[in-house]
Amino acid sequence: MAFILALAEQDGGKLKKVAGEVASEAVRLSSALGASVIGVTIGAGAATAAAQLGEFGVGEAIAIEGASVATYSGESFAAALAAVAKEKGATVMLLGATSLARDLLGRLGVLLDSSPAADCVALKVEAGKLNARRPVYAGKALQNVSFGGAVAIASLRPNVFAATKVQGKTTTVATIAATAPPARCGRLIERVATGAGRVELTEAERIVSGGRGLKNPETFAKLIEPLATALGAAVGASRAVVDAGWRPHGEQVGQTGKTVAPKLYFACGISGAIQHLAGMRTSKTIVAINKDKEAPIFKVADYGIVGDVEEVLPALTEAVKGMK
Repeated sequence: MAFILALAEQDGGKLKKVAGEVASEAVRLSSALGASVIGVTIGAGAATAAAQLGEFGVGEAIAIEGASVATYSGESFAAALAAVAKEKGATVMLLGATSLARDLLGRLGVLLDSSPAADCVALKVEAGKLNARRPVYAGKALQNVSFGGAVAIASLRPNVFAATKVQGKTTTVATIAATAPPARCGRLIERVATGAGRVELTEAERIVSGGRGLKNPETFAKLIEPLATALGAAVGASRAVVDAGWRPHGEQVGQTGKTVAPKLYFACGISGAIQHLAGMRTSKTIVAINKDKEAPIFKVADYGIVGDVEEVLPALTEAVKGMK
């Protein structure tokens, strides 16, 4: 029997939004691959989170718990996940394209002798084999890839794959102890919570991003945060803003930051350098606000406003509040 392992990210016993997308895609592919789906959760609260996977049609799950995975370590997590994949004889492993996956993919590739495909935007089955589509060259082209190893490993871009809920499905959860960590293993020194009260940037359905056109950190906060609050959106930033120290790196959108695909993306005072476009051009609807009508961002925008952000954003924020 072939198995698809769907890694469902969780935090303290609660599934992350991308977990439903990964689980649903695994279920969708299972018939074409002739494989059964096993959901996998790992870390503190894994068993509680695994029980929630029935909501997305997953009938069997493995929860990996224990001292070595109580806090995140790339080495420990990868070793534990690879052990489960080998024990079950998994032929496919899917996970969300998050910061966790960026750390785990290479490690899993080595441990399972596979070449992972990162940040996939489409998966399909041809001749009984999994194929993936992923952006390359900073999002300027799409690459179709197949897998030559025994295990096909792919990370899925958040907000691209649908999370399909299933009624009346329950999950049987087997809790196992994590394998012993490698002799040389990193350990978590400190965990710092960011963006209190806001949704994780990569999972947000709406994002308001600001760029250098906001002029200073005070103006950024005064204009971007109220609009984000009114929209129930996450706050993003360009690399120039992060490099200047206006915003934390966790809010950076772009080639060297986070890749996002929300339903609605506001680019405010962002010129649209290719490095930024690489991180947000797959957004469903893009609204650009810039006083330079020749700014490259307008080439990818669905809606564009040529104007000063200091005039446009307050009016836009009040209009959104008025609609509510």
